[in-house]
Amino acid sequence: MTLTSIVLPVHNQADHIEDVVQGYSQALDSLTGEYELLLVPNMCSDASERVCAELAEAHQPVRSEPIAGGGWGRAVKAGLSAAEGEMLCYTNSARTSPEILTLMLAYSLAYKDVVLKANRRIRDSLVRRAGSVLYNIECRVLLDLASWDINGTPKIFPRSFGRLLDLHRDDDLIDAELLAVCAREGYPVIEVPLLLTQRHGGRSTTNLRSAARMYWGAVQLRSELRRRA
Repeated sequence: MTLTSIVLPVHNQADHIEDVVQGYSQALDSLTGEYELLLVPNMCSDASERVCAELAEAHQPVRSEPIAGGGWGRAVKAGLSAAEGEMLCYTNSARTSPEILTLMLAYSLAYKDVVLKANRRIRDSLVRRAGSVLYNIECRVLLDLASWDINGTPKIFPRSFGRLLDLHRDDDLIDAELLAVCAREGYPVIEVPLLLTQRHGGRSTTNLRSAARMYWGAVQLRSELRRRA
């Protein structure tokens, strides 16, 4: 039976991560196949690390893999490194409802030799939508990526796509790096359109400063990929 590993980076989510895990667990029990939830608390200033440890004690499919450093990419990489499944998934728990997660995992049961990723069709505000469009256009031009939602999660892929376990970025650019590696290695990507309008917990860390870092990071990523080629 296929084991699916689901990586959930956790940053200052002590007030709602228990509800997230319980919702995911109830929904995932309806799917065929086994699963594990890997919580990766990273650089938390609240009680997230303690809460994640307690959840791992209370729920057999849950593991907590805390790391000292922060960053979306660093947490994703740590979770994937600790994962034991044949199918690997990572997602933003604040943006992914149990229904969306199970829908994507159901697709993965049918399409086992592709990378599946969400393509979010709606965002919170005009400012965020405009910023996302600019970033995705930049990635199209610089990295020759076809996606209109680079950062859309969940992302799911088989362990056999080994190059996706050797990603380098510690920040939000890991999603662009993953898709660039898919393009380079010929890993097929299927995008699943999802309607999404609100967060399911926590606050977004995206602001003008972080957006500027992502725009500049895309330029740096192109240079890094060329050096590695």
